[in-house]
Amino acid sequence: MSKRPDDGSREPLTVSPPKKWAAGVPAVMHALEYSLEQTSPLRTGETLLTMNQVDGIDCPGCAWADPSPGHRHRNEYCENGAKHINDEATTRRITRDFFLEHPVSALAQRSDMWLNQQGRLTEPMVKRPGSDTYEPISWHDAFGLLSSELTSLDSPDEAVFYTSGRASNEAAFVLQLFARAFGTNNLPDCSNMCHESSGFALHETLGTGKGTVGLEDIHHADLIFLVGQNPGSNHPRQLSALEQAKRNGARVIAVNPLPEAGLLRFRNPQKAHGVIGNGTRIADRFLHIRGGGDLALFQGLNRLLLEAEDARPGHVLDHDFIRTHTDGFEDFSRHARTIGWDDILTATGLTREEIEQVRDEVLRSERVIVCWAMGLTQHRHAVPTIREIVNFLMLRGNLGRAGAGACPVRGHSNVQGDRTMGIWEQMPDSFLDALKQEFGFDPPRAHGLDSVNAIKAMREGRIKFFLSLAGNFVRAAPDSAVTEEALRSCRLTAHISTKLNRSHTVCGRTALMLPALGRTERDFQAGGEQFVTVENSMSEVHTSRGRLKPASPLLLSEVAILCRLARRTLDGTGNIPWDAFEADYGEIRDRISRIVPGLHDFNRRVVRPGGIRLPNTVNEGVFQTPVGKARFTCNAWDMPRVPEGHLLLQTLRSHDQWNTVPYTSDDRYRGIHGSRRVVLVNRADLTELGLADSDHVDLVSVWTDGTERRAEDFQVVAYPAKRGCAAAYYPETNVLVPLDSVAESSNQPTYKGIVVRLEPTRRRPAPASQ
Repeated sequence: MSKRPDDGSREPLTVSPPKKWAAGVPAVMHALEYSLEQTSPLRTGETLLTMNQVDGIDCPGCAWADPSPGHRHRNEYCENGAKHINDEATTRRITRDFFLEHPVSALAQRSDMWLNQQGRLTEPMVKRPGSDTYEPISWHDAFGLLSSELTSLDSPDEAVFYTSGRASNEAAFVLQLFARAFGTNNLPDCSNMCHESSGFALHETLGTGKGTVGLEDIHHADLIFLVGQNPGSNHPRQLSALEQAKRNGARVIAVNPLPEAGLLRFRNPQKAHGVIGNGTRIADRFLHIRGGGDLALFQGLNRLLLEAEDARPGHVLDHDFIRTHTDGFEDFSRHARTIGWDDILTATGLTREEIEQVRDEVLRSERVIVCWAMGLTQHRHAVPTIREIVNFLMLRGNLGRAGAGACPVRGHSNVQGDRTMGIWEQMPDSFLDALKQEFGFDPPRAHGLDSVNAIKAMREGRIKFFLSLAGNFVRAAPDSAVTEEALRSCRLTAHISTKLNRSHTVCGRTALMLPALGRTERDFQAGGEQFVTVENSMSEVHTSRGRLKPASPLLLSEVAILCRLARRTLDGTGNIPWDAFEADYGEIRDRISRIVPGLHDFNRRVVRPGGIRLPNTVNEGVFQTPVGKARFTCNAWDMPRVPEGHLLLQTLRSHDQWNTVPYTSDDRYRGIHGSRRVVLVNRADLTELGLADSDHVDLVSVWTDGTERRAEDFQVVAYPAKRGCAAAYYPETNVLVPLDSVAESSNQPTYKGIVVRLEPTRRRPAPASQ
């Protein structure tokens, strides 16, 4: 059950009409206001003017690609990126005295926003068994505790090593190397919860888990689909790329259950027409789709394209591409014609005319890109949905050529790089063989635990040790009460972090905070000043160099923490030079260059302006599937089943939020101010449910085994959501997502497909006056 946390705020909820455009001068003002609340004007200028520049600091926020060198604006960042980087660069500090005043039980009652606002962690801390307080511990003793716990396990598979997309390539590579040298593939990561479905679907159909387009492709497409994503809040720099595409003649189709501001119009604050004019219309066509209806939409489009080919043989489909590069077309063609229109229209909530108008847009376009995000990946039928998008792209040859392709938009800066570096519980034998050849030990071959299965294993007592590299696992994971219970069952939990978050309050028998340098900070090691590398959504690997003095002299880099722990734990396993890795990250990159295809000569190539674009076999006409070709698939029609009196809930970010951390209680674009415990519902649905705008309700999710989960005391906001659908912010609503409610194949939690009912909140008596 999720109760209202104490965030120290007593602001009442106020609601204004949702915005119909994104960015503009208000975005600049809000970015500066938040930045200057966190740090000085000098530090704000230093971070912002070097952010996303050649040889500067890579934005710790989303993974959208940078324009090529020479084409970047001097202010190459967005509102949320500016907030995110200066949230890390804050001059607020948490010292040991803070923990004397705030025991763990008290911190657990605080909100995510309050915890984040306390500032940077400054020294290692430990909560010992039976204690309710963190206390200081030396790095030497902290590593001793960690090493002792690891070496006392009955099996290496009793340990789990979790990674967030905030980690650098170098840190991610070192972590997976340490875990595998220790003897386990238990390497869950945040991708398990955001784009795992994309990886599974793309691997199966194209032989690669990554998107196939670059930024120039976006600029020169004829038609761009934005499906299940909100670029205005989650990856705002994509709006600049879409503006460029529109200027070059592209048309955009947005598909979403909510009419988000960033899907409608963009006022670029770096252009005169964005400051004093009306900016650029983004979506030429907006499909107000039901949640989970995207599979049916693309099935409908594919059927219409096949029928158009029947009417004009040889003029619609790309038969050369289909014949030369694909497999399974005939089976797909027969199956696609069996999907009935009644089912398509029921699932999408659209009219046939609306879908036919989209078909006409496709027929007028030579180069088509489909972009998607978690609005697609976090449904039970997410993998079939993305496979159907691949079918759609292949029909007209929109793969492997300029201005066309598949574009999964990653929401965290290096989540794609983590996977490239080996952070996956199912890495192929080719990668493990390369590790064996390079380092002289045989990595374990059995697949490890992903995030959902790691929680299950902890709950069952099969996991004793949990280490997190960055991130906020407790608040990113589903089924919050179950996740917290699982973490507390561990003998030791440890978090390599820059700031305080909810995960630090959910402790194993022993708990450690291991404070790390942030990406904004200068990193000096024995070999001199270091830089790290990251990979963006478009497979470009480039450098990031910190500029600020570290928040504390007691901070260690992520690489240093992991290398020192490995030295204390592994007792010489493998021929791994941990000392050299810590002293000079170039030594790590030299080894990566011999293991990861496309990163040969890594050290020399990555420092060139723009870095390295990793090869994508699809764009070379090579498909690394079992049949050696791209695969058409037959996907059964599916849609969420919602009983009468219930709604389909999607969890989402507010605009003023990054991943699990809200920066304020506002959501400016959606017109929500002063509270995050709101649920957005279509006014007609409220009438049908006997509710009114501003009513207080509990959200109750319903699962197939009859169990219910409850998030208490949310305020209803009448909103232009699609009929039958609702939306509320995470992480507050993650409590509603059953651990077993996952996407088929990928095992990704279904945060966008939760069946809920809204129960009027029983008014609880006010506490007696003192």
